[in-house]
Amino acid sequence: MTASYLTGLGIGFGLILAIGAQNAFVLRQGLRGEHVLLICLTCAVSDALLISAGVAGFGTLVGRAPWIEPVFRIAGALFLCGYGVRNLWSSYKTQHALKAADTAAVSWRSALVTCLAFTWLNPHVYLDTVVLLGSTSTQHSDHSIAFASGAITASFLLFFSLGYGARLLQPIFIKPIAWTVLDAIVGIMMLFLGLGLLLGT
Repeated sequence: MTASYLTGLGIGFGLILAIGAQNAFVLRQGLRGEHVLLICLTCAVSDALLISAGVAGFGTLVGRAPWIEPVFRIAGALFLCGYGVRNLWSSYKTQHALKAADTAAVSWRSALVTCLAFTWLNPHVYLDTVVLLGSTSTQHSDHSIAFASGAITASFLLFFSLGYGARLLQPIFIKPIAWTVLDAIVGIMMLFLGLGLLLGT
């Protein structure tokens, strides 16, 4: 059981650690200090639901319904491209508007909707949590709950570390130019991810 838990923990860390659209959003909210608990909890709970579904066998269902993949891929691509363009426009339009102390706070509802979109409209999330972890869990069929618990633990640890650990970078982001650079980088990354989804890569 312990071995299954540690395997799930290790695989979970490996899958979530890479900086993607969802992680970049969590990092940005952490730097701004806005609704960090809500965002981290939403990401972690969403992952927990997807991981549980994958381990329970939903990955097999997804594999048998080929129409699901293109629908989520196109929807996710459009969302990522739109968010990327918005970030690039913000970084170009003004520097001072991106300064944490001067920027109007985003409502918790708006932040939650954006976070849910990054999570549930991203086909890579389904590939990692539902399909990959779901298929890997079959090797631990006797301790599938322990395996899923390990992966879920990794998700909670990483999202909360990213969200609250971002505060360590706040001295750098006192300068408005740092926010401009961050928004530009995030915007470019979102566009590349979105275009990659549209091209099927």
